[in-house]
Amino acid sequence: MLPDMEAIFQKKCRLEPHRLVVVGVSGGADSLCLMDVLHQAGYPILVAHFNHQLRPEAEGEAAAVELVAAQLGVPAVVKSADVRAFAEQESLSIEEAARLLRYRFLFGLARQHQAQAVAVGHTADDQVETVLMHLLRGAGLRGLRGMSYRTILPVFDAQIPLVRPLLDLWREETVRYCAGRGLRPLSDPSNEWLNFLRNRIRHLLIPTLETYNPKFRSAVWRMAQTLSGDYEIILQAAAEAWKQTVIREADGLVVFDAQGLAGLSPHLLRYLFRQAIERIQPMVDVRYEALERMVAFLQAGRGILYLPGEVRVLREGGEVFVAGQKTVLPFERWPQLPVGVDVVSIRPPCQVELAGGWRLVAEVWNIPSLVMEQMKHNRDRFQVWLDADALQGELVLRVRQQGDRFEPLGMGGHSQKLSDFFINEKLPRRARARWPLLCAGGRIAWVPGYRAGHRFRVTPSSKRIWYFALQPPRPEGG
Repeated sequence: MLPDMEAIFQKKCRLEPHRLVVVGVSGGADSLCLMDVLHQAGYPILVAHFNHQLRPEAEGEAAAVELVAAQLGVPAVVKSADVRAFAEQESLSIEEAARLLRYRFLFGLARQHQAQAVAVGHTADDQVETVLMHLLRGAGLRGLRGMSYRTILPVFDAQIPLVRPLLDLWREETVRYCAGRGLRPLSDPSNEWLNFLRNRIRHLLIPTLETYNPKFRSAVWRMAQTLSGDYEIILQAAAEAWKQTVIREADGLVVFDAQGLAGLSPHLLRYLFRQAIERIQPMVDVRYEALERMVAFLQAGRGILYLPGEVRVLREGGEVFVAGQKTVLPFERWPQLPVGVDVVSIRPPCQVELAGGWRLVAEVWNIPSLVMEQMKHNRDRFQVWLDADALQGELVLRVRQQGDRFEPLGMGGHSQKLSDFFINEKLPRRARARWPLLCAGGRIAWVPGYRAGHRFRVTPSSKRIWYFALQPPRPEGG
């Protein structure tokens, strides 16, 4: 007796009765059972068979699947590909290459025919084997919970789900179902090949463990069910943390608020970092060691961390970037002179447009007492008041030059290399080349965001005063 499959279809897999489902059918008992129960329940289905070209009998198996689909009166599509050649070309195992090509085919069909889901015949036995594979690899709760009845695999499609309606059925139950329905499953000799990890687990490891507990498979299956529920609770917490800490997302980039991350436990940080990496590189196998390195890097808070899979992590001020190696990081949070514009002449009052929506505003202030009051309460590091009479020579906004020196306010007129000043102030390296510098007569009068030059400061004896401000991009709709 099968469980209430209609309830599984609608409640666990969330399938809509009158929308098409692409069904992956290998010809074995599991996939034939899935095909038939969906058809008997009235779901419109498209049978999809992928020929891996790994065995001589594969052509005959494809023809047999087409025949059984025709007997049911449902459409079928067969595709072939040389999995072994693809595996060698992409440096993948045969198992990885087969899965990748098979799912590309299934989801491609689903998009083409506007199907609501791709269905595959994974059973409770497959669930147990998957959990053990993850256990051997040192997986956490996410891996030990096994497979889900419904899941999104972004690397194949961001909207169409993969559903597994047979996770409550054991393999022997699908065999009995096929016998009762007159369906003749095909026997796949590759299921006996011990060079595949899953097959070694199935034929060697599980029988050995059953000598310790005859109901070992049922115990692992129940554990996976329990852990799946526990994992949902963690996912809810992780989703809320993601909402609270992610500043922005773009193609190949996730930006976190560093202060928000600092208040989270290492366990929750690992979940967030894993999710960020998977959004950037969905095919990367995110290992525990990489996540631990990310947590340690966050605590250190300096430099750049390079991870396997062409992912890098860096912290700049209050932001933590997780990005692909080739992703161009955003500059909008900093003022920058436009590329190709190294010098801009300034004459207050005026405005100068900079890159990324930033602008320089220069004004003339004629009331020294008001200036002193404003300076006393100013907390905006991107605005400054300077003595206009000290700003002798040509007044320009320019990028840094070789040999630049700066006399920061508060150092009594002593100068230092601009490069050393940038390092001391922890200005990110990639922002330095085009950082706008206000200069007068060849001397740096103001490094916006940091300090004015000592000799250009406003004093009680200052008579003419110029005000400068760098204004960030206006919010959209503002």
